[in-house]
Amino acid sequence: MTATSDTSDTRYAWEPALSVRQVLTLERVLAGEPEVVAGARQLDRPVRWVHVAEAADVGVMLSGGEMVLTTGVLLAGDEAKQAEYIQSLHRAEAAAVVLGLGRAFPAPPEAMRCAADRCGLPMVVLHRPFPFAELTEEVQSRLVRRKFAAVSLSESVRTALTRLITAGAPLQRLLDEVAVHSGCPVVVTNLAHRVLATAGERSAVDDVLRDWERIARQAGGGAGDGWIRAELGGGGERWGRILLCGYRGDPAAGRLLADRAAEALVLHRMLGGGSTRTWEEQSARSLLTDLVSGVVPARHLLPRARAAGLPVNRRTFVPLVVPGGDPGQLDRVLRMLGLSGLVAELADGATAVLLSLARDQDAEALTAHFATRLRTETGHPAAVVAAADPRTAWDEVPAGLREARHVADAVAGSAAALDLPAVVRLRDVHLRGLVRLLRDDPQVQSFAERELDGLLRGAAEPELLNVLRTYLATGRNKSRTAQLHHVSRPALYRRLEAIQARLGVDLDDFEQAASVHIALLAHDAQQG
Repeated sequence: MTATSDTSDTRYAWEPALSVRQVLTLERVLAGEPEVVAGARQLDRPVRWVHVAEAADVGVMLSGGEMVLTTGVLLAGDEAKQAEYIQSLHRAEAAAVVLGLGRAFPAPPEAMRCAADRCGLPMVVLHRPFPFAELTEEVQSRLVRRKFAAVSLSESVRTALTRLITAGAPLQRLLDEVAVHSGCPVVVTNLAHRVLATAGERSAVDDVLRDWERIARQAGGGAGDGWIRAELGGGGERWGRILLCGYRGDPAAGRLLADRAAEALVLHRMLGGGSTRTWEEQSARSLLTDLVSGVVPARHLLPRARAAGLPVNRRTFVPLVVPGGDPGQLDRVLRMLGLSGLVAELADGATAVLLSLARDQDAEALTAHFATRLRTETGHPAAVVAAADPRTAWDEVPAGLREARHVADAVAGSAAALDLPAVVRLRDVHLRGLVRLLRDDPQVQSFAERELDGLLRGAAEPELLNVLRTYLATGRNKSRTAQLHHVSRPALYRRLEAIQARLGVDLDDFEQAASVHIALLAHDAQQG
């Protein structure tokens, strides 16, 4: 299991640090009137420790990240030694050198300044006498406090995440916890930068996702401007990453937080929390559910769609819903056909598909091709795809998804009996669609109960209700009904006679049959 945070300096990435710039703003340092005379572009280097050293070969005593304080008493009068002193610090990866003027040098020595400039080492001179012990004490105490705070945060996060994993919490709950501790947007991606999950304040997350591809690749090299990344993987294979986007706390604490979060996500996956594929499905489901509900304006969801890998610029969107469809199967069909789209199971068991096509592609033909291939792959010749008319504006997608869902709801469970085409649209559902829209009306409910009372009350026989349903759905075709129920014609006649007797109707009478049909449609709609 691996969870490694990326920073610009991984040699001591785990340790809390102050930058050279931060050290120079400390009140005790300002009393010495510091002046940066070289390496001004490198002031954001982390200072891991402060070390007082006068020896010319000080580099051999360093391990990297130190701010070295010196009066230069052993360097005065020898420019070669001065240049070598700077080069030794550079080779040891020191953070900066601070030279106190007055004792050996009344002004910054040119040889040291030029050498520092050449190697990019920040060189600071102090114009007023300054007790180095005070600076050492100040910086060391601050670093120790930072280290304690970072470790404390790390353990707190580890404990909270472990508790959630033990309780079987979903991925989103873990990320929400990380976002609370980090105070910034949290994003999980695959290796292609496709967003799998997010957490944090919605508006802040949307700001991050608005130009996701560009900023994700910029942040891909490591930490910068509060972007902290930790890799996700196991068994020597990386499969994703988690990013803290715009973390404003101590960088070391942020790196520990990212590492703890990454460890938790890897463990969550190992213990059955899913693969990156299921995380992608969860992301698509959240997006499509929000689109269908209309609670979040479509324009606010556009960054999430783009970050999830859906092409959105100058595209034609085709909203589809497949009653009882398997998301994995539908996704495989999309991939086989080379189509771009999102697939997600909705709350009612239907699966939504949002196709994104180029403007010059034939939306109707591709939708038909998708539906035909789906029937082949599933082995169900009666499987249908409920489709809304194509949309060219993103803001119209929610209405399209709701239309497709309505069509799917109207034909759910009836495709075989109705001999429906592979693609069903609003114009195909007729009366069935209208009844579905009115199913929650109390008067419609009362009508259905009254018309079907003879079959619903007492020792009701579900088989008779099923025969009635098929008989009316096939346009009162007795041969087809007998075939679908695997009974002989005489046996069917006896069942139809029993149905008419119980309901007190004549099914050969068009008006009476229509009334019963409407009641049955309403009953089925109310029963879901």
